[in-house]
Amino acid sequence: RGMLEVLGIHLDVNEPYLHPGSLLVANHVSWVDVFVINACSPVAFVAKADIRDWPIFGWLARHHGTVFIRRESRRHARAIYQEIGLLLEAGKHVALFPEGTTTDGRELGNFHGALLQAAVETGAPVQPLAVSYRTPAGQLTTAPAYAGDTTLLESLRAILAEPRLIARVRIQPALSPRDYADRKQLTEATRAAVAAGLA
Repeated sequence: RGMLEVLGIHLDVNEPYLHPGSLLVANHVSWVDVFVINACSPVAFVAKADIRDWPIFGWLARHHGTVFIRRESRRHARAIYQEIGLLLEAGKHVALFPEGTTTDGRELGNFHGALLQAAVETGAPVQPLAVSYRTPAGQLTTAPAYAGDTTLLESLRAILAEPRLIARVRIQPALSPRDYADRKQLTEATRAAVAAGLA
């Protein structure tokens, strides 16, 4: 919340109950998303392994329980499912961005459902989160976007150039993996819930 205040970003979040040990699944617009979601509830994130070596953000990620994944290794992915499952069973929230990349916030990418397997295996609730950035008048803005060829510095400058931004988070009703025939159906339902929250 302190980082959001420094950046001039106000948090607007609905407050439904978050069941302990939920897998939070969100769309991905910006590096700011991590701070926005953590401002809603303490959470461990799943992130690609190279973020571990990023300046400042890598240090923050390492010291906040981030689960790092090497996408090219299926064997490593299996270990990650287990690590996520242990966190969920311990009552901790784990968050992931199943688009696998960022967008500018005006569209929702396809969801890759592999990491939802941890929820399938543990029965943990899947909690869809819809994250968007808006002006005080409620209009969607791409200022915080960290997509395409945008650099971190360019993104930071765009954020600071705005006098005030609203980070809107809509926490959708939790989904039970047991209500779906397989992981694919669960992934599709999760994406539909995020899309509804963005609408």
